[in-house]
Amino acid sequence: MVSNSNSSGGVVAESWTDPDCPVARTLDLVGDRWSLLVVRDAMDGARSFTDFQQRTGIARNILTDRLRRLTGRGVLDRRTAPSGRRPVYVLTPAGRDLFTVIVALRQWGERHAFAAGEAHSLLVDDHGVPLPPLQAVGADGTRADVDTTSVRKVP
Repeated sequence: MVSNSNSSGGVVAESWTDPDCPVARTLDLVGDRWSLLVVRDAMDGARSFTDFQQRTGIARNILTDRLRRLTGRGVLDRRTAPSGRRPVYVLTPAGRDLFTVIVALRQWGERHAFAAGEAHSLLVDDHGVPLPPLQAVGADGTRADVDTTSVRKVP
């Protein structure tokens, strides 16, 4: 279980929406809009409080809370800037692991959140080529979807 510090400095346990479900736990940790936008911007090179605030337009108090939570939950690491004056935030390995999640959300949005022909940003690789659509595959390499998968409890 993840724990966080409360305002009095004590540690409080995370309450899980559904303790046995990895999707629910993930959403409990990073599932709100602002947290995912901060992670997205960290992937796009944002490092300072000002970077995140300017890119998202998020209120300062909410950004302060999200940076604290993402740092406390091991998604971001807070470091001192080379100038030694301000903190900067960098993705941890756990934060970098969210890349596929962000790409999946982006690709879903490209397919379902824009009208045909409506302008939007595009994620491209080092060669300037758009990433192919992500697809879940089974152990045998065939496409997996809601009709070919099921959830089982791990003992």
